[in-house]
Amino acid sequence: MNFTIQNVLILDGPGYQTVDVQIAVSDEGASSIVAIAPNLAPMGTLIDGRHKLLLPGFVNAHTHSSEMWQRGIIPPYPLELWIAELYEFTPLKPHQIYLSALGTAVETLLSGGTTVVDHLVIIPGLEKESVKAAIQGYREAGIRAFVGPLIQDEALGASLPTGGTSVDLAPHYHGTPELLQLMEELVRDYHRPEEGIHIMTAPTGPQLCSDTLFEGCVDLSDRYQLCRHTHLLETRAQNMLAHEKYGCSAVKHLHDLGFLGDRTSLAHCVWLEDEDIPYLATTRSTVVHNPLSNLRLGSGIAPVLKYRQAGINVTFGCDGSASNDSQDLLEAIKIGTILHNPTDLDYRHWITPREAIAMASLGGATGLALQNQIGSLEVGKQADFVLYDLTSLSLLPRTDPAGLLILGRPTQAVDSVWVNGRQVVADGQPTQVNVKTLRQDLFDHSEWTTNRTSSLASEFEIRYRAVMDL
Repeated sequence: MNFTIQNVLILDGPGYQTVDVQIAVSDEGASSIVAIAPNLAPMGTLIDGRHKLLLPGFVNAHTHSSEMWQRGIIPPYPLELWIAELYEFTPLKPHQIYLSALGTAVETLLSGGTTVVDHLVIIPGLEKESVKAAIQGYREAGIRAFVGPLIQDEALGASLPTGGTSVDLAPHYHGTPELLQLMEELVRDYHRPEEGIHIMTAPTGPQLCSDTLFEGCVDLSDRYQLCRHTHLLETRAQNMLAHEKYGCSAVKHLHDLGFLGDRTSLAHCVWLEDEDIPYLATTRSTVVHNPLSNLRLGSGIAPVLKYRQAGINVTFGCDGSASNDSQDLLEAIKIGTILHNPTDLDYRHWITPREAIAMASLGGATGLALQNQIGSLEVGKQADFVLYDLTSLSLLPRTDPAGLLILGRPTQAVDSVWVNGRQVVADGQPTQVNVKTLRQDLFDHSEWTTNRTSSLASEFEIRYRAVMDL
């Protein structure tokens, strides 16, 4: 159905402009912005855009949807101990994977996102069922989803540096050929870009993956034109481990393996060294900044201002709900915008609200090789955008809408959301998800959890304290 949003506010250079935006939708469901200008002749269904701000949809460029079941549970721990807690208490049923994907989609949509990148934790023995369940949730919500099963071929204990001591590690329960075969089958069964569902190759990270697995993922992504995604140097321990394993930085090693590139997004990038930065810039790789989880886990502050000055594409992610512990994309963008001001005395390098909007929208699209389709309000691009209600109390008084959206604390500010021309939020509510039912299902499938103990975390703590000299 064609439609026109009338008298809506959009960003225009350093200021704003009131325009009409016309969208054509084909019989096959593809959308295209056909005109942006004041006082256009009405076309199709008319939507009142008065007192509203129209922005391109943001990308939640790194999360783990199934961690929703652990949010609020894990105590303040560094990543290496936190993840041991997580591994011991993971969802065991595909229906939980479905519910958490649905919940992640709804929270992302209601905080300005139209696309989610799910580095999906898969249930051992139910890998295909896990992916199928997550995709079902994303389809029902109507959000665009990039699903990257979180695969590794090394045991969790391999993620800690040894400090020069001998450590016996059991083999991982998944072999490398088995994982690569699984990925090829998932691509065949579920990779449907035209329907808004993408499979991506997403090895966990250098700390838990062999070179053979990374090389296999590169081969798959090249053959099927898939995006690539991984964790990179989230913690100091990972940086120590990389030098121990490779004799060089993890960034140089991934570059030598051919993993970096313009379809590659890298989560965290906290502990890169200055000499690593040109590798990301020249390969046009994308850094996904996850400020809230980096703070919660004490991982550090990624040198995002340095990356931007070097010309590296940077965007934002919420990270999983057990390390954030929410999927409020606007909150992640706000913290990721102002966190760096104390790190550089030259305020001209600080991120402005409009720059943050571009990072979250076009930056996120670029990291997924979709910059020619979504990420900005331009004629010819898809109708992927969000309408914000400027009469919402959190966006008042009438000062600078972009500044309030990014630097304020917007609540219930999203009025409507379209994903490829399909309206999936109207009047602040998802159109395809019964939120009341979802809330009840999440409540019924969980229970209050306190005084939880993890033998795995206790084991890891001894090694962690030794190698980190604590």
